[in-house]
Amino acid sequence: MIDPSAFCFEPSPSKSPSPPPPYVPRLHSPPPPPSIDPQPVSFSPLFSIFFPLPLSLLVIFSFASSPSMAGAAATEGVRAGAEGEGGGAGVARGGGVDGVLSRSCSICGATPRWRRIIFVQVVLDLDETLVCAYETSSLPSIVRSQAIEAGLKCFELECISTDREVEGKQKVNHVTVFERPGLHEFLRQTSEFADLVLFTAGLEGYARPLVDRIDVDSKFSLRLYRPATVTTEYREHVKDLSCLSKDLCRCVIVDNNPFSFLLQPSNGIPCVPFSAGQPYDEQLMGVILPLLKHLSLQKDVRHVLYERFHMPEWFQKHGIPPSDQIP
Repeated sequence: MIDPSAFCFEPSPSKSPSPPPPYVPRLHSPPPPPSIDPQPVSFSPLFSIFFPLPLSLLVIFSFASSPSMAGAAATEGVRAGAEGEGGGAGVARGGGVDGVLSRSCSICGATPRWRRIIFVQVVLDLDETLVCAYETSSLPSIVRSQAIEAGLKCFELECISTDREVEGKQKVNHVTVFERPGLHEFLRQTSEFADLVLFTAGLEGYARPLVDRIDVDSKFSLRLYRPATVTTEYREHVKDLSCLSKDLCRCVIVDNNPFSFLLQPSNGIPCVPFSAGQPYDEQLMGVILPLLKHLSLQKDVRHVLYERFHMPEWFQKHGIPPSDQIP
């Protein structure tokens, strides 16, 4: 079990005020989700051969030209890597046919910038999952300096607000963004075995320039903003994964707010929220990445996630009935 306080940066109370609330606060403050068990997952050497290493152009060409070969090779590789762990064979599958990404968001109509063979689809939240952001004017300078001294990377950002000034001009907000430790390496390694989708409840005027800064290598094949979320009788701005694919057996969402995935609780990974007071946080590289690698070996990620987190029962305890059925 992870104790979030173990990663907290606790400056002297007399000299170091705590960080202010994030620039984009959640509309709801959810109870703490089940903690992720950080115990490492053991993998067969075959796993490192078949999944993390980028496929050569020759392999991509041969697989794309022969769907049956792609399915057979992926099945045999996963079976060999997971044998003895009860993982079973996980055929490479995506939102399109034969594991080739070929889909657009059914809500906003957005389409990915490329097509490629994928093994698992990973949907990532932005605020308090990959980064944390604060209005620059409200961030105490001592909090910023101590976070940077402790190793956190940050940058300044100008965001266009939906509010307008008295003269009618669009208001510009100045924001300080802190990157979660290991962010770029996490995106790099995860993109080698997964199709990455950015799904945030933030407005595009704020989120788009932020993601442009952290995703300079275009690891995200698709970006979804607040208009792509839905409203339910229990919560607003819920991320309905069915807009990405009808078959969610190979789809995972990572979010610090579990209510974001209440429509597909068995597809969700609830992570510990990130703030500027956690420069020694190890969630991305030490916890989330090993779990995603393990899930990439599974034919249906929902069985593993259900056994690990029991999110449907967690939602029931908070008055939300089960909304998905695992085959």
